[in-house]
Amino acid sequence: MKELKIISNKNSDAKELNNILKNGGVVAFVTDTVWGLGCMPNSKKGVDKIYEIKNRDRSKPLILMSDDVKNLYPYVAEVPSIAEKLIKQYFPGALTVILKKSELTKDYITSNKDTVGIRVPNNKCFNEICKITEGHVLATTSANISNSESSKTYEEAVESIGKFVDAIIADEGYLCKGTESTVVLADSDSYKILRQGIVKF
Repeated sequence: MKELKIISNKNSDAKELNNILKNGGVVAFVTDTVWGLGCMPNSKKGVDKIYEIKNRDRSKPLILMSDDVKNLYPYVAEVPSIAEKLIKQYFPGALTVILKKSELTKDYITSNKDTVGIRVPNNKCFNEICKITEGHVLATTSANISNSESSKTYEEAVESIGKFVDAIIADEGYLCKGTESTVVLADSDSYKILRQGIVKF
């Protein structure tokens, strides 16, 4: 069995983290909602590995997350006024907003859909991970095998997917709440809730 590699969100581990990600690796990390899996958004190898680890249906897209929404805007084609209001009110936080994607967003992230979900978690550990990651954006999903409970603790993440990932990043005491984000499709001046999570309107 592969030995579990544990790294930190500190600058001292930045080189190792980026080497893993740039070589198509997948890492596990805490967020404000549940534990996540992530790879570079321009790495088809990394995205494919996430789907393999989770045994995830390829028709279900990944989302993009960062420590700052400004890092995510290049991946979307436009931000309607209703989306701007939601982002201003709920970012950082447990809200995923789905918008029309730009040409920068790869089809293998979005399952060939013309939209992409973006989110800025409210978790200091995750934000520090993004700060030391080149590009400051990760293609992500929850850290669990599909159709099983999402990992809510470091121990659950290790048990669920620890033997499959290239590294797991210690949570530094910044725990998650254990409930998934609310997912909203924003189109023109209206929105539709696709998944009810922590954020309630």
